Amino acid sequence: MNRHELSTEHADLRAAVEEFARTEVAPVIGDFYERSAFPYDIVAKMGRMGLFGLPFPEEHEGMGGDYFALCLALEELARVDSSVAITLEAGVSLGAMPIHRFGTPEQKKTYLPDLCSGRALGAFGLTEPDGGSDAGATRTTARLENGEWVINGTKSFITNSGTDVTSLVTVTAVTGRRSDGRPEISAILVPARTPGFTLGQKYSKVGWNASDTNELVFEDCRVPEANLVGERGRGYAQFLRILDEGRIAIAALSVGLAQGCVDESVRYAHEREAFGHHIGEYQAIQFKIAEMESRTHTARLAYYDAASRMLAGEPFKKEAAIAKLVASNAAMDNSRDATQVFGGYGFMTDYPVGRFYRDAKILEIGEGTSEVQKMLIARELNLPT
Repeated sequence: MNRHELSTEHADLRAAVEEFARTEVAPVIGDFYERSAFPYDIVAKMGRMGLFGLPFPEEHEGMGGDYFALCLALEELARVDSSVAITLEAGVSLGAMPIHRFGTPEQKKTYLPDLCSGRALGAFGLTEPDGGSDAGATRTTARLENGEWVINGTKSFITNSGTDVTSLVTVTAVTGRRSDGRPEISAILVPARTPGFTLGQKYSKVGWNASDTNELVFEDCRVPEANLVGERGRGYAQFLRILDEGRIAIAALSVGLAQGCVDESVRYAHEREAFGHHIGEYQAIQFKIAEMESRTHTARLAYYDAASRMLAGEPFKKEAAIAKLVASNAAMDNSRDATQVFGGYGFMTDYPVGRFYRDAKILEIGEGTSEVQKMLIARELNLPT
């Protein structure tokens, strides 16, 4: 992949997802959003398109593509709606990718075909009520007893964890202590509906209202010892790798939202009249939309660059953090400006920009806050600590 150009395959994929988002998602998603209802039919159609299998090998019913293909799909979906986009992002990056990267052959054979085809969704339980950005402060525990992991604890803000098609959640848990006294954190796969694994509260959210987000509760939940994902004691390190990749995906989603704000503002500037002129004739509106487009273009180049480094096998941690920081800022700024372009109508639910505004803030928080991204960038620059 050239860092600034799309291959024919990538361009065709982007066009197909753009059409799907415009014709299948846009006309109906507002109703799902206002009812806080999960769009099962839309997700099923995405599965049939192969979107959940984009970066996975064909042997597991994947599409044999790459991570950049996933990012392009996320951008096009988020131009219309972020709830649908985050369902795809979490299902791939957080649900299936840990099994693909670190799972045993048996785990891959058992779970990846349904996850790659979209017949099932996976989730990852990292965040805890008292954890937040300090993911290393895990309190959930898992002890080995008669060949089973016995899990106790609570996880918070877990996407895709409570749908009718959720098949598994991979959770991080303290499985012992290291020689230096620090917790040994491992990742363990818990199938949905395992006894002792229940859903806690379903969150009432500001945005992403058509996506599924739940609290998870584990009370003496027992799963086989073979459900360990990757090496014992490497669960936290493994997930840091997953987060590095996921930040590129969230950056792509953020760019999509930012571009959606531009799209809607340009359209409205041609339609809305004030003081005898279309508002797009006024320089104040022109400059605002021009700045929105500039932010979006810059953020897109940032995630393209991070993705190309990742696919080339080059270090990309810093570039992923930069892309996520720049793109989430662009999404937040563009959603605010788009709401201003629409005036009072921007505050109504009749237009997508109101939904965009509600969805944008979480992009500065999820998968690493903006402050965490700055910490990572500073660390990669070898600044004094």
